[in-house]
Amino acid sequence: MATTTADPATVTATNSARLARRTVTAAVSVTAVLTTVVLAAAVAGCQSSTPAATRSDQHLRLPDVPAVNTLTARRAPSGWHFVFLPDRGAVLAFPPSMHRVQGDRGTVSAAEFGHLGSYLLYLNATPKQGHETLRDWVQFRIDHVAEEQHTTPRLLAASHGVRFLGGTGTCVIDTYVTKVKSNHYTEVACYVQGKTSSSVIIGAAPAADWARASGQLMRAVAAYKVR
Repeated sequence: MATTTADPATVTATNSARLARRTVTAAVSVTAVLTTVVLAAAVAGCQSSTPAATRSDQHLRLPDVPAVNTLTARRAPSGWHFVFLPDRGAVLAFPPSMHRVQGDRGTVSAAEFGHLGSYLLYLNATPKQGHETLRDWVQFRIDHVAEEQHTTPRLLAASHGVRFLGGTGTCVIDTYVTKVKSNHYTEVACYVQGKTSSSVIIGAAPAADWARASGQLMRAVAAYKVR
């Protein structure tokens, strides 16, 4: 399924290549106000070109990490905005400070920008496109980030059996540095299974701002509704 870790500045240039090779990276094709600002949003969908089951010898060794214990299904606060995935399989909720931004076909994205055009918050939802499952999502996501960014991501937290509105998910929180411009981002990425569909919800922010940004991003992820 999808979870992206591509830098927005490189998304547009890399999307066609990724889709051509059926990668799981629903990279964010967002045009930033400043070309120096990019978001390594693990947010769009990150589809792996090779099934996880056939890449076990390439898997990173995952350390023991705490649970993502701040996540549990909650309806979005009054005044928030809602947008359906094009396949109607899920609904992304986001606060008034964020606005819809363009992403890959079949995905939905929202972002909040700073006064210089930099990304402060980023959300993306993408229908399942790859071989990820609830059971292997933690390894799948970490492998994908490493593959896309050519860097070793650091896993901060992970949980199975996370309750979502309409379904169940597996979530990870990780941090990594992008291969373009060496931007440092932290993300929460969840693979969510509903009764009739599966999708990925990702929230990302600059690592230096994670303490401030994580509250809004976690709230949006907790309000993600699947069918």
